[in-house]
Amino acid sequence: MLNPDLKLNENLFSDSVEQVPIRKGFGEGLLEAGKLDERVVGLCADLTESTQMHLFRDAFPNRFIQVGIAEQNLASVASGMSAMGKIPFISSYAMFSPGRNWEQIRTTICYNDRGVIIAGSHAGVSVGPDGGTHQAIEDIAITRVIPNMIVVSPCDSIEARKATLALAKLGKPAYLRLAREKTPIITTIDTPFVLGKAQIMLSPKEGLARVGIIATGALVHKALVAASKLEQEGINVKVMNLATIKPLDIESVTKLAMETGKIVTVEEHQISGGMGSAVAECLAKNHPVHMGFVGVYDQFGQSGTPAELIEHYGMGVDSIIKKVKELL
Repeated sequence: MLNPDLKLNENLFSDSVEQVPIRKGFGEGLLEAGKLDERVVGLCADLTESTQMHLFRDAFPNRFIQVGIAEQNLASVASGMSAMGKIPFISSYAMFSPGRNWEQIRTTICYNDRGVIIAGSHAGVSVGPDGGTHQAIEDIAITRVIPNMIVVSPCDSIEARKATLALAKLGKPAYLRLAREKTPIITTIDTPFVLGKAQIMLSPKEGLARVGIIATGALVHKALVAASKLEQEGINVKVMNLATIKPLDIESVTKLAMETGKIVTVEEHQISGGMGSAVAECLAKNHPVHMGFVGVYDQFGQSGTPAELIEHYGMGVDSIIKKVKELL
């Protein structure tokens, strides 16, 4: 049963559910943030349309800087602008930012606790034909390890828009992880969003949940579909949307583990160092339980269609169902 308090999309299980790229929500949110606060500025590394920053550029050309293919400069210039009172958003493919410019993000932004928001677009293997060189499946690991950094992975375009607006007001270094492909709309404009708070999106209609599924980003919808199919087989589960990976909602994650005794994490990222690792670290300290991990197991990506790659690396609906059954 979908959580009525979250006012989710009633058609999210329909084959005709509306699908929108998560990155589009970032572009719309940044435009709105720019209208609300003239301190908001945008900087891009020659991928303005791809990252959806063109909406901001067209509305505020005097507050937009095209840095070009120079991701290290992208981070350093943004840090300086933040020091001068601006609220910089920087965007590129996630493989290049925070991938290529990690040291500048660490030292010029996070070490100085500058309020720069790093929008990493085209994250995960679902970039598709761009191949392994462009598929960022290590980005959660390299950002969440940096002190002062906030890490957010929205589940759809609506949540991405809300996250962008929230981060613009926060004044802290943040990484906003964005997927390229169209993703089913799960939430609505009325769905609450609070940075640092996880949400239980689905619970059993009857009885207790035997497994808790914690999902993030573009795979949240697949986790919900998997849970619905499991329920039809008589296997009750709960599904949590973990949009904020850092700071982790320790209370909610621990509560779900205590209720179910078993946790499966689902992410379009390497198993090592990702969201699942963050959950495991939390539960090892607070309430150890049996866990299963859905994600990429120590491999690089490759070229293929997004759907093919999700299935090949074991992150589809059937793989989630299989992992739940393995724990049981």
